[in-house]
Amino acid sequence: MSILGTRVLRREDPKFLTVGGTYTDDLVIDGAAHVTYVHSPYAHARITGVDLEAARQAPGVLAVISGADVELAVIDPPMVGMLPAAMGRRALALDVVRFVGEAVAAIVTEERYQGPDAAELVVIDYDPLPVVVDPEESLAGSTLLFPDLGSNVSFDMRSPATDGFFDGCEVVVRQRMVNQRVAPCPLETRSAAARWGSDGRLTFWSSNQHAHGVKARLVGIYGLPEEQVHVINPDVGGGFGAKIGATPEEMLLPWLATRVGRPVRWVETRSESMTGLGHGRGQVQVAEIGGSRDGTVEAYRMTVIQDSGAYADMGAILPFMTKAMLPGVYRFPRQECATVSVVTNTTPMTAYRGAGRPEAAAAVERMMDLFADEIDVDPAEVRRRNFIPADAFPFATPSGSTYDTGEYEKALELALATAGYADLRAEQAARRASGDRIQLGIGVSTYVEVTGGAGFKEFAGVEVLADGRAVVRTGTSPHGQGHVTAWSMLVSAQTGIPMERIDVVHSDTDLVPRGEGTMGSRSLQQGGAAVHVATLEVVDRARQLAANLLEASPDDVVVDTVNGRLHVAGSPTSAKTWAELAEAAAADGGLGAEVDLPAQGTTYPFGAHVAVVEVDTETGKVTVRRLIAVDDAGRILNPLLVDGQVHGGLAQGIAQALLEEVRYDTDGNPLTANLADYTFVSAAELPSFERVAMETPTPLNVLGAKGIGESGTIGSTPAVQNAVVDAVSHLGIRHIDMPTTPERVWRAIANATGKERA
Repeated sequence: MSILGTRVLRREDPKFLTVGGTYTDDLVIDGAAHVTYVHSPYAHARITGVDLEAARQAPGVLAVISGADVELAVIDPPMVGMLPAAMGRRALALDVVRFVGEAVAAIVTEERYQGPDAAELVVIDYDPLPVVVDPEESLAGSTLLFPDLGSNVSFDMRSPATDGFFDGCEVVVRQRMVNQRVAPCPLETRSAAARWGSDGRLTFWSSNQHAHGVKARLVGIYGLPEEQVHVINPDVGGGFGAKIGATPEEMLLPWLATRVGRPVRWVETRSESMTGLGHGRGQVQVAEIGGSRDGTVEAYRMTVIQDSGAYADMGAILPFMTKAMLPGVYRFPRQECATVSVVTNTTPMTAYRGAGRPEAAAAVERMMDLFADEIDVDPAEVRRRNFIPADAFPFATPSGSTYDTGEYEKALELALATAGYADLRAEQAARRASGDRIQLGIGVSTYVEVTGGAGFKEFAGVEVLADGRAVVRTGTSPHGQGHVTAWSMLVSAQTGIPMERIDVVHSDTDLVPRGEGTMGSRSLQQGGAAVHVATLEVVDRARQLAANLLEASPDDVVVDTVNGRLHVAGSPTSAKTWAELAEAAAADGGLGAEVDLPAQGTTYPFGAHVAVVEVDTETGKVTVRRLIAVDDAGRILNPLLVDGQVHGGLAQGIAQALLEEVRYDTDGNPLTANLADYTFVSAAELPSFERVAMETPTPLNVLGAKGIGESGTIGSTPAVQNAVVDAVSHLGIRHIDMPTTPERVWRAIANATGKERA
């Protein structure tokens, strides 16, 4: 029996549960000085004067640097050819600051505690400028962040709306929705260190999702040969997309190390993280859906204004993914999407778990509920009538995606059956009839998302050592996903080498020659597939070696995965161990293989979620009673790892639906700059999740696997939001924007019932 598909315990956990991980801030770096950044207290202002002298005289200060001192120009350039170059960001602001928290000076001190004290002595004069924090207001252009450009638009995919788009539709429903700005909040904040060797070689440590991507940035910024840059990512305490690319504060460290002639290190505080680490989501959507009263949807259109934050970078192009996933799981005959991204005086936006796809799912799933309500048909039934059928795959959508495999109706039926949907509706009707203060809401969402990518390839190397151990080198970069367990399983399944005798090496550019990191839920389908293919090549070579040693044909040699050896078929006593084979191969380069496996295509995981909530109609408090999740990620390697990924995603999705929101006042001051003001979910607010297994393998990789890391976040958010609205819809409430906080729900109820006016 193969180990694949079984619930193997995570090999990583004993370390984290006992001695703990080794994070960037835990590293002992001899002679390292400490960096503290001085941040702008203004959202938009002109810098008119900088006085650093008092700070330079403070105890322990080695250097105080302003933007005028840094020869490096734009250190965080927008994606070339896609975004305006003028909207790039300097390491330290020079003439103008554009958000509260932007770095304006750097202080290097002997001890960490000395930096904040010295920062209090930095005097910077500001001339405040008009502030714009609302993306709709920004689009109007009354306040410009980059006046020379004449517009706040950072990325534009708008096209004229089609005349007569909804002609023939009996019903057309329109809704403005906000997919609010959220903070990624990894438990480990940003942390990095830089050291120059006597040979001029740069070693750089950081908490990051893509070591080789960081290396490429350093090579480009500092003009170094690739062999002169060594990047190491130690254990990483969460990323969620926000740590894909190194930020300006990190990229400046090598320059500061040169300035003071010694290594430097930096770790941000939680408040710095809340205002400086990239935020996610941040879309204003206007959606329209039209169809017939029999429940058939005929046309769907959406316009999106994406908040880019103060500078144009990855966040500005996220509507690409929203547009690509516009139709979700539905066969809409007509669809259109127009998006535009704008800069605002807020923290720059970046990728966050799902990165553009949750925004599309949230919109279409709300619109399906609104359409169902308008025609008075059960929302689950409306979905059934509009699914892309299982026999239509591969299915090309009008938005340019080609879905590989899908059984959307089956996923929904599994979720509904597990939930006991009919009984829940009966309970809801009874509560409404009795006028119960606590009302029941049932929310349904069905989704499809995109993972991996046809443009990716991934490196993997597998080598068997002379002692019979195996080493896997992978270009993926784990930060909680369980790669050590998964990659060990893949090698053990083909070789029989016990998992505990398999080492996985990653996140070090000297030990792993190349790699694409971990993002976009691509690891198993691309990184794991590469490990699988490399292992097969090792097995093929081992068969040839064994055949030579045993004087047999390679076709007659079998791999005994139970005992971890190779023998001639029918003669198990005539065998060679992996150690013996590795020793035999030592003179000929060793027993190993390396592959750079290109992706055969993009995969599209899908699923259905049912949320059951209770809403206190007197206080607006929402309690999630149940969450049933069917998340189909193709063939499953380890259900335990999948459960962990889905559970984390469900928690984050529920948190966005109920609680999380980054907020600013009209002057651009952050109102959620710490975890006392920014509310996120804890175990106390969550039920025990009910995960229902379903596997629809993809033909696009050798494992049949799709991504799973973001699916839970994509399906749960609209399910919970739909459930909250459903609980109070009998009062005449049509829509409540996220987060559905007690205050927001209470106000909706009061407004609908006239209590607020009374």
